[in-house]
Order: sequence, then C-alpha cells, then structure tokens
Amino acid sequence: MREPFEKIVEQHGATVLRVCRALLGTHDADDAWSETFLSAMRAWPQLAGTANVEAWLVTIARRKAIDVLRAAGRQPLPVAELPESPSPLGVPEAGDTDLWEEVGRLPGKQRQAVTFRYLAGMPYDEIAAVLGGSVEAARRAAADGLKNLRKNYPGAKTRGAST
Repeated sequence: MREPFEKIVEQHGATVLRVCRALLGTHDADDAWSETFLSAMRAWPQLAGTANVEAWLVTIARRKAIDVLRAAGRQPLPVAELPESPSPLGVPEAGDTDLWEEVGRLPGKQRQAVTFRYLAGMPYDEIAAVLGGSVEAARRAAADGLKNLRKNYPGAKTRGAST
C-alpha cells in the first residue's frame, strides 16, 4: 500500500523548498515549490512503487525552477523612464508618403506579399501559409507587386537596369 501524498509532502517538503530556494532565491521559491507538488500529485498514482521519491521530487523541482527562469527571461524589464517619442520603426518617413500610397493601391495579394516580404522580412513559405497559397504563388505575387511599383512609382529605381 502506497503512502498518502500528504505524508510525502511532510517528509520531503523542506528538501524541495531548499532546492527551489537554491535555484531561484526566496522570491520565486514558494511558487516553484507549490508547482512542484501540484505536478507530483498529478503523477503520484503512476509512480512506480520502487521509485526514489525524494530524487523524483527534486527532479520535478529543478524543472519547475527552469520554467520560472525561462518565464522571467520573457518578462519586460522595468525602466525608470519611458522614451519620450515612439519608435520610428515601421512608420513612413515624411518623404515616403507617395510610396506608401502606391503600395496601398496594389491589388490585395500583391500588397500583402510585398508588405510581408520586404517590410516584415518573412520568407516565402510563411507568406504562402498566411495568404493561403503555394510558395510559388507568394513569390509571384511579390514579384508582380514590385513590378507594378517600379512601373507606377516615379521614384523607383530598378537595380542593374541600364539607362
């Protein structure tokens, strides 16, 4: 007969908390400790009777600590002051309004393909997935869009073209 899970928490709780504190510090250790025992409780019925319970719990605690550290790496860092002006990234320059208007006049698939490829830097296979077609169709739409821009936008220059 297996011990009740509550006894396991009593026996190994302090060890798991020490592991969590050593890996995370006191601030995040309590949460990792709780997550460790929640995961362990779910898996408890399937654990082999001959398993080393303490080692099993320490392994779970280590993995939960890794999860906390990874999540912390994705959180924004607080700063003392926010920048005064928004980033100009993706905002048309004052002299580019004609170009942006011309891009806006392209047919839908061409406009999207040009935008995704040349403004967002997406590869053609991702563009095809977004537009719902083949890679070749995405490549063709982007090429046709550029051709239309070169034909209709007076400031466009064709690379390698002789004058």
